[in-house]
Amino acid sequence: MKSENRTRSVLYVPADNRRALDKIIASPDALGADAVIFDLEDAVAPQHKKSAREALRQVLQQKRPACQVLVRINALSSPWGTEDLLAAMAIAPDAIVLPKVDGPEQIDELLSAFEASDVPPHVRLWAMIESPLGILNVAAIAQRAQADDPRLQALLMGLNDLSLASGVPLLPGREAFLPWMMNCQIAARAYGLLAIDGVFTALDDEPLYDIECAQAVRLGFDGKSLIHPKQIATCNDAFMPSERAVLEARSIVRAFADPANQAKGVLRVDGKMVEHLHLRNAQRVLLQAGLTTACGENDS
Repeated sequence: MKSENRTRSVLYVPADNRRALDKIIASPDALGADAVIFDLEDAVAPQHKKSAREALRQVLQQKRPACQVLVRINALSSPWGTEDLLAAMAIAPDAIVLPKVDGPEQIDELLSAFEASDVPPHVRLWAMIESPLGILNVAAIAQRAQADDPRLQALLMGLNDLSLASGVPLLPGREAFLPWMMNCQIAARAYGLLAIDGVFTALDDEPLYDIECAQAVRLGFDGKSLIHPKQIATCNDAFMPSERAVLEARSIVRAFADPANQAKGVLRVDGKMVEHLHLRNAQRVLLQAGLTTACGENDS
């Protein structure tokens, strides 16, 4: 996957909510979130788009939160998209979140805008999959990770918009959405991208939130998008690998790092046969655990 940072908890913060902006900036650990999406799209009314851009620019030019910084812009085809992108570039985010991606053409359009604006190469792209066309075209969208300018880093699900667009109610358990969620997850895995689950909006239903976080882990997602700081700790705990999984991952990484095994494609580790596919998964487990080496050094 194209990330060296954890993405367990991805918190949306409306760019026009100065109190929320100040709170996330003032926190020494970004309230515990692995990433923050400063939202210029759905969370901001049309008449507040301009002031939201300015508020975001003022706050982030003074200080950045202690986490990954992303900005969700409006679609480039909208009246606000181009100005959103220019404002976002002024604060040098880690990634731009592009909403309502229906097909690879929108990825190409944004990449062309990146090139025209001399956007630094470190700035990545997260594509939101939240429409029937997005689901149908998700493999072609993910394949843009192999483009000449491979900035695409993640697929982010927008299940509430998908529910409205498809006419399928988003009910507890999300049974009707599981095939679509797995389409996105497997497309992300096929092309080395992150897969981020959608938001949970019933803030006071903590038992159901626990279930939904656990479900996202079982489905192989790398994290979950959130709408309130109170959701962060539970989400981080859910996506934290077990102690046993970490120990197994360390053993696999150590085995493949041994110079004596450099030319081997298959190894016996703790009584099991493992190959490079297991190594990549072990590296993912260590990343999720906040470890960067098999010896357990923390990345903070």
